[in-house]
Amino acid sequence: MVPNLVTALTGPINELEARVLESMPAIERWFRLEWMEHTPPFYTSVDLRNAGFKLAPVDTNLFPGSFNHLTPQMLPLAVQAAMAAIEKICPEAKNLLLIPERHTRSPEYLANLQCLIQVFNQAGLNVRLGSLDEDLKSPVPLALPDGGELVLEPLLRARGRLGLKDFDPCTILLNNDLSAGTPAILEDLHQQYLLPPLHAGWGVRRKSRHFRSYEEVAKKFAKLLGMDPWLINPMYGQCGQVDFGEATGLECVQSAADQLLAKVRRKYKEYGIAEKPFVVVKADNGTYGMGVMTVRDAKELDEISRHTRERMSVAKDGQHISEVIIQEGVPTHERVADAAAEPVVCMIDRYVVGGFYRVHGERGIDENLNAPGSDVVPLAFAESTQLPRPGAKPGASAPNRFYMYGVIGRLAMLAAAYELEATDPDAEIYE
Repeated sequence: MVPNLVTALTGPINELEARVLESMPAIERWFRLEWMEHTPPFYTSVDLRNAGFKLAPVDTNLFPGSFNHLTPQMLPLAVQAAMAAIEKICPEAKNLLLIPERHTRSPEYLANLQCLIQVFNQAGLNVRLGSLDEDLKSPVPLALPDGGELVLEPLLRARGRLGLKDFDPCTILLNNDLSAGTPAILEDLHQQYLLPPLHAGWGVRRKSRHFRSYEEVAKKFAKLLGMDPWLINPMYGQCGQVDFGEATGLECVQSAADQLLAKVRRKYKEYGIAEKPFVVVKADNGTYGMGVMTVRDAKELDEISRHTRERMSVAKDGQHISEVIIQEGVPTHERVADAAAEPVVCMIDRYVVGGFYRVHGERGIDENLNAPGSDVVPLAFAESTQLPRPGAKPGASAPNRFYMYGVIGRLAMLAAAYELEATDPDAEIYE
């Protein structure tokens, strides 16, 4: 079910949309068979870039903090998806413990928690918030932007189970991406479901591993549609043992950027694309748009400013950046109020539950939009729900555009499922 977008969409479109729409039955069957073999992440958000000639994911978040950007019309979809997810994991579940990020004072983030609590309440669960902050000894009220409040409580662990005072949950939902590592209090839990699993945290996870899985998924999907996987897949390279602060290991980054730019130039020539290619260098295990830089020529890395080197040295929670992914840059030709914009698709279980545009009026089409000064424009939905319209002129139908976003978002989610299976420390084979 894909509601009808009423947001005006502009920007170039291509024959990719027509091919996806005409193949809709085959695509949905293909996804259905994949989900019979693989378990989707509990919830996911995917940042997309639409270049007109290419539509691809550039980041996949397994601890999304953006559910407050869903419009009220989207919430029934989220509730239904949450019900389906919980029924698969713990059908008798009554209590859900939600563990948020430590920076819970941000009004935007608190609104995200409020929305998650609302969704899971309506899915039939009692939800309470537990903090990983060891200094928290008693419940603390958190004021919400709408005048309400949430209560953050200290975690209690007894007999291998994690909970709160007078609250023993079946399921624990992490909305903390564990960038600083895995707290011992979350390890070796007894008969409780921890979602997402610990190896999904950024202390362990790597973007390069995710995009390796995405490349595999994109090739399968492209074969199904008889198309070039490059149209939906950003090429990438990876470098370890990098220290931007000390300017060591940058030869690897420069070499990888040079090779990747050459590959992109060849693809642009093949498709008659006149734009100047670029690559994006970013922390291999980072979030919040930290540790990100755009490179249009590998020689630029010879003369990085001190400010840029400092910015590329530290990720979230003060974590030192020593590994980077060098990713093919996908320009965004989506515009909202004449500002560069990129769509973000939100999912629970295997279902698309909505999305929004991330907009930045001071950033260019080849720059990271997840940066200070960015804004969010929710994808508004009409009152009547409408499915995609095969046969409509490409680009003319908002439901068609959103369906295409949803397909690529689900491909990234499927890649995350592959990734988590491949890196599961409890699996028989660990890559």
